[in-house]
Amino acid sequence: MDKSRPIIILKKKGGHGGHHGGAWKVAYADFVTAMMSLFIVLWLLNTSKPVKEAIAGYFKDPSGTASKLGTNLAGAGENFILTKDNMPKLKDQLEQKIREMRDFDKLKSHVEMTVTSEGLRIEMTESASGTFFDSGSPKLNGDGRDMLITLAQELAKLPNKLSIEGHTDSKPYPGNANYTNWELSTDRANAARRLMQANGVAPDQITQVRGFADMRLRKPDNPLDPSNRRISIIVQYIEKNADEENKESPAQEGRPAAGTEKEP
Repeated sequence: MDKSRPIIILKKKGGHGGHHGGAWKVAYADFVTAMMSLFIVLWLLNTSKPVKEAIAGYFKDPSGTASKLGTNLAGAGENFILTKDNMPKLKDQLEQKIREMRDFDKLKSHVEMTVTSEGLRIEMTESASGTFFDSGSPKLNGDGRDMLITLAQELAKLPNKLSIEGHTDSKPYPGNANYTNWELSTDRANAARRLMQANGVAPDQITQVRGFADMRLRKPDNPLDPSNRRISIIVQYIEKNADEENKESPAQEGRPAAGTEKEP
């Protein structure tokens, strides 16, 4: 036997394929993705109607160019707060939506929107022959229904509360001593409420329905002017509470508040 011949021993190194070649990471990532998708679905199922509509609006129009309010003001979801700073934007968007109505030219002089200390006030004024209601009646006509449905579909996308007011001129209601301008103004406001709630506005979104008769004339110097007969819809502000304001402007850590001293 040739002892000078070298003996070569081959050892096969055992292992686990470099930790399975990283396959476990892929499986784990798939699991995390599935869990995240599940949590998103569960969250969507428990969100409010305005948030669901806003999310649907985003996926229909991710660029935000559609005229639907759901892709604009309501698109920020439950954390969106419509305050004095951005109320004019709502006014502009509602005006744009009304311009799309078929009888806009006939109605434009009878709809007025004003940003006030209460919120956005939308006034639907009457003409001598009636614009939105049958003359002397709480019954809405076709134009009145179309206008209120348009407003309801847009305002339903907001978290803001609404109040509705009815007003008359100073001409006494004819023919019935038991039915006066008080009843007429209240009945018209209630008719507006019912139609808006039937077209998207939530039952708890409208907090007040009020009839003022001729106690708050639009034109006090002309109490018989037809424009004193009107419906007012007020989109109320949502005031920020102290916690929200502090989140936006956090105080510097370690700095004492005004009027106080740090203890030594």
